[in-house]
Amino acid sequence: MTWVYAVIGIVVALLLVFVIIPVIRAIRFRPKKEKTYPDFPVQFDEDKAVSDLAEMIRCKTVSDTDESLEDDAEFEKFEALLPRLFPKVHETCEFTKLSKRSLLFRWKGKDSSKARVLMAHYDVVSVEQSLWQKPAFDAIIEDGVLWGRGTLDTKGTLNGVLQAAEQLIKDGFVPQNDIYLAFSGNEETNGYGAPTIVEYFRQKGIRPALVCDEGGAVVEKVFPGVSEPCALIGIAEKGLCNLRFSVEGKGGHASAPPPHTAVGVLSRACARAESKPFPSRLSKPAKEMFDTLGRRSSFAYRLIFANLWLFGGLLNKICKKSGGELNALMRTTVAFTQMSGSKGMNVLPPRAEMIANLRIMCGESVESAKSYMEKVIADDSVKVEVVYGMDPSNVSETRGEAWEMMKRAISQTWQGALVSPYLMLACSDSRHYGEISDHVYRFSAMALSKEERASIHGNDERIPVEKIWRTVEFYLRLISQF
Repeated sequence: MTWVYAVIGIVVALLLVFVIIPVIRAIRFRPKKEKTYPDFPVQFDEDKAVSDLAEMIRCKTVSDTDESLEDDAEFEKFEALLPRLFPKVHETCEFTKLSKRSLLFRWKGKDSSKARVLMAHYDVVSVEQSLWQKPAFDAIIEDGVLWGRGTLDTKGTLNGVLQAAEQLIKDGFVPQNDIYLAFSGNEETNGYGAPTIVEYFRQKGIRPALVCDEGGAVVEKVFPGVSEPCALIGIAEKGLCNLRFSVEGKGGHASAPPPHTAVGVLSRACARAESKPFPSRLSKPAKEMFDTLGRRSSFAYRLIFANLWLFGGLLNKICKKSGGELNALMRTTVAFTQMSGSKGMNVLPPRAEMIANLRIMCGESVESAKSYMEKVIADDSVKVEVVYGMDPSNVSETRGEAWEMMKRAISQTWQGALVSPYLMLACSDSRHYGEISDHVYRFSAMALSKEERASIHGNDERIPVEKIWRTVEFYLRLISQF
C-alpha cells in the first residue's frame, strides 16, 4: 500500500501547488493601504484658461520632417502670443530661446538644488480637413467643447502649465526650488527641440528632481476587472524602430511570372513575422502596474495577476490573441505600414519593399529587434535595414519625493482615481530627460475617454472646457509643492 500513499501525497501536493496556494494568494492579493491627501482648493480665471488655449489653437504650428515645409510665421505667431497672454511669467521668469524650436523659462526659486521641469510641445501634426466636422484651426467653442488640433496634444497641457504659473506668480508664490518650463516645437518629428534643452541642462550640471511631460491620463475600462478610473503615469516608454524590408526582382512582363515575385517573397516574410510575435517580457513598469491595479481587479483576474508564475503563459496567450494595448505592454510589437512594388499593373516589380514600425520593449534594443526579425523571416533574399531607431527609455523611480508629489496632485484633482505606474507605448520628448534624471513622469493632466484618445493624431480633436480647467487645477497643486 506504500504506493497508494505515495500517489495520495503527490495528488495533495499538486492540489496545494496548482489550486489551494494560487487561491490563497489571490485572496491575499488585496489593495495596499494608500495615503490620503487633504483637499487643496484652487482658484484661477477659468474664462482666461479657455480663451488663451483657443488663441494657441489658431496658430497652425504644424511640424514636418522637412523643415522647409513648415510655416515659420505660424510658429512666430505662437511665440509672440506668450508674453501677451502670460505677462507675469515673462516678467518673473528668465526666458531663453535655445534654438529655433526650444523655448525655456527659468522660474527662480529660493534654492537651485532640486530643479523641477514641466514640459510640453507646441507643434502639432497635420490634418485632413475634409474628415473633420469643424475647422481644425478655428478653435470653435460649441456646447461647452473647444475643437481644434492641439487641444489634447499638447497645447492643452502647455496652457495648463502657463495658466498655473501665471496665477501663482500673481498670488505672490515663490517656489522653494527652481522651476523650468520647457517647450519644444518639433516633438512630432522627433526633432532637436527637447534634446537642445537637455544638452543645456547637462552643460549647466542640472539634474532635475522631477520632470513631468505628456503621457498617461485618467482613463476608464483599460485594465481588466477594474471599474474605477485609473490615473496612469508613464515611468518609461518603449523604443521605436522603422525597418525596411526589400527584395530585388528581375522585372519583366507579368504574363510569364516566376513562382514567387518580389512582392510574393515580401508577403511571405510579412506573414512569418506576424505569425511569430516577439516573446513576452514582463517589464518593471508593467509589473508594477499589474501589482497596483491587479489588486483592484475582480477575483478571476486577481487569480492571474497574483500567480503570474503559474498563469503567465495564459496571460501571454490572451494578449497575443487580443492584440491592442494589453498585448503592447507585454512585448515588442510589429506593425507593417507601407508596401510598394511595380508601377505598372502588368509589370513584374524589379524591386519591392515594405516598412514595419516596431515599438521595442524595455530590456531589448533596436539591434536585437532587427536580429529577431531576420531570424523569424529566415530568408536571405530579404534585405533588412534600420531606417530610424531609438532604444527604450530608462525606467524612472516610483518611490520618493517626486513620485509622491505626482500622486498627491493627481489624487487631489481626480478624487477616487487609482494612481498607477505604466509603460508608455508611444514616444515623447521626455525620453531625452532620462539621461539626466531618474524621475521622469509621463502624465497628460486630463481625464480622457476612448473617443478623445482616438482623436489624438486623428480627426475631430477636441476638449470639453471643464477638462481645460481640471488641467490647470492639477498644475496649480503640483507646482504649489515645489
